Amino acid sequence: GLSYTWIFNNNTLYVQEDSRRFVSQETGNLYIAKVEPSDVGNYTCVVTNSKAEQSVRGPPTPLTLRSDGVMGEYEPKIEVRFPETTYAAKGSSVTLECFALGK
Repeated sequence: GLSYTWIFNNNTLYVQEDSRRFVSQETGNLYIAKVEPSDVGNYTCVVTNSKAEQSVRGPPTPLTLRSDGVMGEYEPKIEVRFPETTYAAKGSSVTLECFALGK
């Protein structure tokens, strides 16, 4: 019953409409592909428990651009978080997350 959304500079991100940003509904992580100057700002995660009808907002995390042009130590990899077994009723929909991380 948990869902994750992100606030950017006090505005909710609608990542389903943004091909560069993705929020994992498994982990709550926010992924941004090809960071641009317009991405600089404060990001805050909001976790909602629909059954308890409660939301918790985390602390803001600032995103800044490096001015030295040095990339981080991230080698390309495929991030997969499939459960060992996935059960689904016939005719239902299942969402599996698989995406690439890298330079």
